[in-house]
Amino acid sequence: MAPQLRLLPDVVSEQTLVALTGADHVRDAARLMKHRRVGSVLVMNGDTLEGIFTERDMVYRVVADGLDPDMTPLSQVMTADPDTIDANATALDALRTMNERGYRHLPVMDDGRVVGVVSTRDFYGEEKAEEESRHAESAGRVTQLRN
Repeated sequence: MAPQLRLLPDVVSEQTLVALTGADHVRDAARLMKHRRVGSVLVMNGDTLEGIFTERDMVYRVVADGLDPDMTPLSQVMTADPDTIDANATALDALRTMNERGYRHLPVMDDGRVVGVVSTRDFYGEEKAEEESRHAESAGRVTQLRN
């Protein structure tokens, strides 16, 4: 039996967007991420998603390169024009996309508007359920081949 799949609105329904502008600085993002206990900040221009800034960006693009977080604007170190996923997708679709492309955070869009961000942490249950489902399917195929 396949696991029940959550749709992304179920995952992001309680979220309040964590967003700044490209002109805001890395230190602002770090403080906001700490305060909100999240691993990413959306970089917005009004209602338009321009980028995403993540914990990984902080390490690889700021700290490792010796940039000053008080002087570095997010527009300089964000992932510009990030991939997104449609709100009608399932949690497994999002997890697969993140795994295949090496992301930990993925903005969720509904009719051209950002409605939330999913992270790999949101899907620990789905990942295990998908793995169990694959094992069950494989076991079923093996049993069929033996019969």
